[in-house]
Amino acid sequence: MNCETVCSILTGFIDNEVRKAGFARVVVGLSGGVDSALSAFLAARALGPQSVWAILMPYRTSNPESMEHAIQVVNVLGVNSMTVDITPMVDAYFTKFPDADNLRRGNKMARERMTILFDHSARLGGLVLGTSNKTELLLGYGTLYGDMASAINPLGDLYKTQVRQLARHLGIPAVIVEKQPSADLWAGQTDEAELGFTYEEVDKVLRLLVDERWEVADLVAEGFDEKFVRAVYQKIQASQYKRRLPVIAKVSSRTIDRDFRYPRDWGR
Repeated sequence: MNCETVCSILTGFIDNEVRKAGFARVVVGLSGGVDSALSAFLAARALGPQSVWAILMPYRTSNPESMEHAIQVVNVLGVNSMTVDITPMVDAYFTKFPDADNLRRGNKMARERMTILFDHSARLGGLVLGTSNKTELLLGYGTLYGDMASAINPLGDLYKTQVRQLARHLGIPAVIVEKQPSADLWAGQTDEAELGFTYEEVDKVLRLLVDERWEVADLVAEGFDEKFVRAVYQKIQASQYKRRLPVIAKVSSRTIDRDFRYPRDWGR
């Protein structure tokens, strides 16, 4: 990947999409991870640090390092920031559902954070900037209307390994780039332990399946483990509904997103 070219494309994308929608700033949830750090770095380049608002949203079980790393990004970039503790609102809900498992609690936290981002996007007059990468989106490893939600997403066509590569190029602190990826939804949680494979392993398979349009049999013939490849392919298929807008039942001659389709900036 030519990092400087990609950086130019993504900063141009942010600037263009924000301004043609009638806005001048963005709001980004800064978690302390490499994905949100990269989105913030790109936005600061595209719009200037004064036009970027970073919202830090810890929960009581969040790793203290996550906050430290998020603050480090804020300080390096000089962007606006604020902290909103999501503990009171999340715990208030689960007092009624104390038997909820980690999945439900994690999804609730992700959606709570997104409601906060959209609230502050309304307060500040800015678009919510996405932080989900291509690997996560293809695997369905994200929360619908939670971390997968946004107004624009500069990272959605970058695999996780490419996110790390671009992050190094832009000078994001190594402690953030090299640490174990984690959504930090519960103590000790890591992405790769939950998924059962590394991002390096799965990105090789995803690139061939998606970008190169290889069949499962082609990868197996090249020496990839068949069980692993089929498991990845199944994840792509099973999560397709997360990557599409809600399906609208067609009862008229012009249905939104089928026959009534215009670009996002139509009429401006």
